Amino acid sequence: MKPAGPKPYLKIGDVARLVGVSPSVIRSWERLGLTRPQRSLSKYRLYAAEDVKLLKRARFLRKVRGLNAPAIVQLLKREGLVRPGPSDSRSAVGVHLRALRLRRGLSLAPVAKAVGISVGFLSALERSQMSASVSTLRKLARFYKTNILDFFDATESNGRVVSPKKRKILEAGPGVRMELLAWGNTVMEPHLFRIAPKAGSGESYTHEGEEFLYVLRGELKISVQDEDYRLKPGDSFYFESATPHRWLNPGRSETWVLWVNTPPTF
Repeated sequence: MKPAGPKPYLKIGDVARLVGVSPSVIRSWERLGLTRPQRSLSKYRLYAAEDVKLLKRARFLRKVRGLNAPAIVQLLKREGLVRPGPSDSRSAVGVHLRALRLRRGLSLAPVAKAVGISVGFLSALERSQMSASVSTLRKLARFYKTNILDFFDATESNGRVVSPKKRKILEAGPGVRMELLAWGNTVMEPHLFRIAPKAGSGESYTHEGEEFLYVLRGELKISVQDEDYRLKPGDSFYFESATPHRWLNPGRSETWVLWVNTPPTF
């Protein structure tokens, strides 16, 4: 018997019915960092099964224990069920980008022009109001003569074992979550990419090095020098990073990819 694939994401109305609360309550919990739904290209919230489970736990704490929303979030954080969300990683990236620009004595306009984005968008990135795609982050890193690894705030050392809640997280545009699996070495840079339906890298980009991919779940469409490949669970893929490439999740469920860059100059 063929094993069942990952279930598609649920929209907020479906989740509200399953959990037994209103969509407005779910949105208020999201603002406090309780949930981190993915977003489709049309900006719809997309919830996975683990989100529903967490929301049911929150409803139980509210109904049975009488806790208010902030107390629920704090309790779940102590239990290790809620990790730092996109707003935290966006904030770190925004602060870092602003520091890089000011350190060079530059205004917004020349940086935006060099990277090919609007002044307003760059300003929103620095103020942590928006997140940038992998392609845009790569262009910014190249302009500042640094690499995306710096955006993870991975300065602290790590041991041989990195548990899921200790991973460094970077939200790279709507629906793309990069989890750094190890850091501090000079040979490899391993990530877990979690890519929402229809989300992707944006424009093609290049950098030095080589890349290895292994698809854990879902599908990945990757274009390397204008040649398209569609990868499914169990497929692996290798290419040289200097070749123009871009990628997209073409499916209806989240894609997970083990993605290794070497050397860690991404």
